[in-house]
Amino acid sequence: MDVYARPANNSALKEKAADSKDENEILPPDHLNGVKMEMDGHLNKEFHQEVFLGKEMEEFDEDSEPRKNRKKLMVIFSKVDINNDKKIGAKEMQRWIMEKTDEHFQEAVEENKMHFRAVDPDGDGHVSWDEYKIKFLASKGFNEKEIAEKIKNNEELKIDEETQEVLDNLKDRWYQADNPPPDLLLNEEEFLSFLHPEHSRGMLKFMVKEIIRDLDQDGDKKLTLSEFISLPVGTVENQQAQDIDDDWVKDRRKEFEEVIDANHDGIVTMEELEEYMDPMNEYNALNEAKQMIAVADENQNHHLELEEILKYSEYFTGSKLMDYARNVHEEF
Repeated sequence: MDVYARPANNSALKEKAADSKDENEILPPDHLNGVKMEMDGHLNKEFHQEVFLGKEMEEFDEDSEPRKNRKKLMVIFSKVDINNDKKIGAKEMQRWIMEKTDEHFQEAVEENKMHFRAVDPDGDGHVSWDEYKIKFLASKGFNEKEIAEKIKNNEELKIDEETQEVLDNLKDRWYQADNPPPDLLLNEEEFLSFLHPEHSRGMLKFMVKEIIRDLDQDGDKKLTLSEFISLPVGTVENQQAQDIDDDWVKDRRKEFEEVIDANHDGIVTMEELEEYMDPMNEYNALNEAKQMIAVADENQNHHLELEEILKYSEYFTGSKLMDYARNVHEEF
């Protein structure tokens, strides 16, 4: 069983990844925007905010002036409320979620163009595994010319075990992204599938296989609830970590039982997980819309009014707006 697949809290890893983003820009990102589950099997904790705010997510900073954040949120509300009846229904929220997800897709496509040029030095429109490997190792601090020369002459590369393990995993993904007929050369579209598997049905299947492989303890290629919520031994070191673990388990249990296990038989198959992972699945978007509405629907009318969204702003934007009621009336 691969213990590394399920750490209780991987925020430190994400911070490290964020710090080295420029250095390792050709690496497939750990965090996929607008997708409910990460490639390592973790739930995307920022998913609700990503599909509600889209590109504007960065503007809702904790340090931002609350009045400005309120105004931004009011503008978003008016955009989601397409029939202008001063409330948001599930279909309106579903349309908005699909729109914001597509926005993340387009952003990934633009980034991919830049990254593809970086790894295609001869500009022939194709990247070989060796070309990518050289750029990857250079981003890890290896001398690019020396590595290129050694690869050209089939000489042994002295690479530490951790880097070699990452390379082996990347090579598996490279092969999966190489559409038939396989030539081990990736064009720009295939490179997009390599960096962003959520863009390709074939790569989604590969991603699902990887997640199930890491979580499946009895080898039946399915996931039980206990497998999905299990934590590696020895990750809890203190009470604070225990609290994080408890929340982690609670979130995963809820997602497994209420969303991923579509037929509620206590087992998640590859097909169910693939449907869940697909960010452009309209049924999932509608289900997500209903969940988001339920969180803040205080008057139980199955719609969201502006006051409700402002009151539960932390859920939708990550930013807490104080005195929401008094201020919203002032601004109206």
